[in-house]
Amino acid sequence: MSLPLGWVEPEYAHPVRRIAGRDVDFRRTIAVMAVVNRTPDSFYDRGATFGLDAAVAAGRRAVEQGAAWIDIGGAKFGPGPAIPVAEEIDRVVPVVEALAGVGAALSVDTFHAEVAAAAIAAGAHVINDTTGVHDPALADVVAASDATLVITHSRAEPRQWFPRPQYDDVIAEVAAFLEERTALAVAHGVPEERIVLDPGHDLNKNTRHSLELTRRFGELTRLGFPLVAAVSNKDFVGEALDRPREERLAGSLAAAVFSVAQGARILRMHNVPESVDAARMVEAIMGWREPAHLQHNVVDGPNEES
Repeated sequence: MSLPLGWVEPEYAHPVRRIAGRDVDFRRTIAVMAVVNRTPDSFYDRGATFGLDAAVAAGRRAVEQGAAWIDIGGAKFGPGPAIPVAEEIDRVVPVVEALAGVGAALSVDTFHAEVAAAAIAAGAHVINDTTGVHDPALADVVAASDATLVITHSRAEPRQWFPRPQYDDVIAEVAAFLEERTALAVAHGVPEERIVLDPGHDLNKNTRHSLELTRRFGELTRLGFPLVAAVSNKDFVGEALDRPREERLAGSLAAAVFSVAQGARILRMHNVPESVDAARMVEAIMGWREPAHLQHNVVDGPNEES
């Protein structure tokens, strides 16, 4: 099949990944990673899933809506007081335990090795480190397990302000960072086939940086790893469209689908059913997925949509 004009086809060293006991072929799969934050101050949901019951219910609902991954966070990325490690463990581990066996990969968003170890012991399949392996001990923890590691680009010390970020070439600098941190993780024993990369939209980047990152997303496919596009409801969407956070769905879906066309295969999203539909539609267009049913102009008699 010929590829659509502008479509970027990634070249993976390890396209098929064993995650949560299943083989995932990222050459033909777009996975939606649902966000569940057990924090009172998350930028989007403002604490709506801080309570344990609410977080577990949100995770189960996301799986029912088609999410393949559930990303559970106990501390927001943005600046603020440090969350004690024991408290972060108390926030995320019960959610992991409650969601065990739901049929999705369970990811924990943390940069602490101790939290990663507790989460993996509880059944987490993925550790999502938004600090790009700031602490090499986290790589040691992942290496000693079967878990996948998501390495994300960011520049600030954890939970610290990073005012007025500057880049001479945002894509080149993000790629160099991800290559360096991937090499670090591999040196600490994490196999390449268990590494995923995230260029970190909005993380220590302004709106122009994130727009350029999206526009040139395809250049990151040369790194050879599955790529995450975490574009959901972010400020670069809001500033591009002049929309408050509760009105960014359409812009988020546009950014997500554009990123998929440029090589992203994991979409970290808040609005799960709409994001799953967008991903499944792209898969159907690409011929990776059969239509749910066929009726239009293939049956006798009039079609309602003709």
